[in-house]
Amino acid sequence: MTDSGFPSTTRELRSTVTEDGTLTVDVRSADVAEPGPDEVVVEIHAAPINPSDLGLLIGSADVSKATAGGDDANPSFSAPIEQGLDALAARFGQPMPIGNEGGGVVVAAGSSDAAQALLGKTVGFVSGDAYAEYRTVHVMGCIAMPDGTDPVDAAAPFVNPLTALGMVETMRMEGHTALVHTVGASNLGLMLQRICIADGIELVNIVRRPEHVEMLKANGATHVVDSSAATFVDDLTEALRATGATIVFDAIGGGDLVGTILGRIEKVAVDGAAYNRYGSDKLKQAYIYGGLDRSPTILDRTFGLTWSVAGWLLTPFLAKIGPDAQRLRQRVADEITTTFASSYGMRLTLDEAVDPANVVRYAKMATGDKALITPNA
Repeated sequence: MTDSGFPSTTRELRSTVTEDGTLTVDVRSADVAEPGPDEVVVEIHAAPINPSDLGLLIGSADVSKATAGGDDANPSFSAPIEQGLDALAARFGQPMPIGNEGGGVVVAAGSSDAAQALLGKTVGFVSGDAYAEYRTVHVMGCIAMPDGTDPVDAAAPFVNPLTALGMVETMRMEGHTALVHTVGASNLGLMLQRICIADGIELVNIVRRPEHVEMLKANGATHVVDSSAATFVDDLTEALRATGATIVFDAIGGGDLVGTILGRIEKVAVDGAAYNRYGSDKLKQAYIYGGLDRSPTILDRTFGLTWSVAGWLLTPFLAKIGPDAQRLRQRVADEITTTFASSYGMRLTLDEAVDPANVVRYAKMATGDKALITPNA
C-alpha cells in the first residue's frame, strides 16, 4: 500500500436478529482493513437503500412497532419479528453488515496497477457492506467514473443499472424482441425505459397509479398501463399486440399479475390462428426478480403449455455472460448522469437511518421516495 491517509476505524450499520424474535439495527465502530494488492479503501459519500437491501436490513420485522435504543454515540432501533422467524435461524446473533452498493472516493490503494489506477478516483462499488464511512473493496467491485462525477451520482451503479441492462441482454439472448416490466415508475423502470428508447426496443410499462402513467409518458414512454384501472386487462392486451412483447420481468412476485400477463400474451398469439388444444407455440417467458408482494404467485394456466416462469438474479446473469459484463459496466460509467441517473426522496446520515420514523418511511418502498444513506455527511 502506498497511501495510509484514511482512518483506522469506521462507523457502520449492522443488523442483528435474535432467537427471541427481535431485530436490532445499530450504528457501531469497526476497523478499516488495510487494502491488499488488488484492493482500495473508499471514503463513502452515498449508498442507496434498494429493495434488495431491505431483506437483510429489516427482513420481516414489523417496523411500525420499532423503538429507538442505544445512545447518542451508537444509536439503534429494535422491532419485533412476528412471522418467518424460523427462516432466519442461520443468522441468529450475528451482526450482519448491510448495503449492496455505494459511491465515494478512493483514498488508499493496494500495490497492483489496477488498484493504483483508482487512487483519488470517484467510484461506484458493490460490496454488501456499504452502509459505513469507509470500506475496503476489491478493484473488481469498483466502476471508475468520469472525472468530475459527483460521488452521489455514482452511488447506484450496480443493482439497478446492471439489472436493467441485464433484462435487455436476456431478452436478446433468448430471441425475444420486446419486453414487459411491472414496476415501470421505479428508479429501475425509468432506467429501463431510457435504455429501450436509446436502443429502439419496445417496452410495455405496468404501473400502479394514474399519475405514474403521466410521469412515464412525460419521460418518453409509449406503452404504459395502469394495473389499478378498470380497463387494465384490455389496455395490457392492446399494448402487447402493439409491441409483440413475449418476455416479462416482474418485481411484484405475489398475486396473479404474472399469470394475467402470460394469459394476455397468449391471447394476442392465438387471435386469428387455428385452434390448438395445447395453445400457441410462442414461448411466453416470465422472470420474477423481486418480491414487493410476499403472497403466493398465482398462475391460472390460461396460456397454453409453451411457457416458463423462473427467477432472475443479477449476479448469476453476470457470471453467465463472463467478460462481456465489462461492456455493460462501461456503459454504466459513460451514462451515469443520464441513462442511469437515480433520484431520492430522502437523504439520511447513519444515525438518521436508525430513527424509527425514518425506518417506517423507507420500509414502504414508495415510488419516488427512495432513501440514500450519506455516511460522511
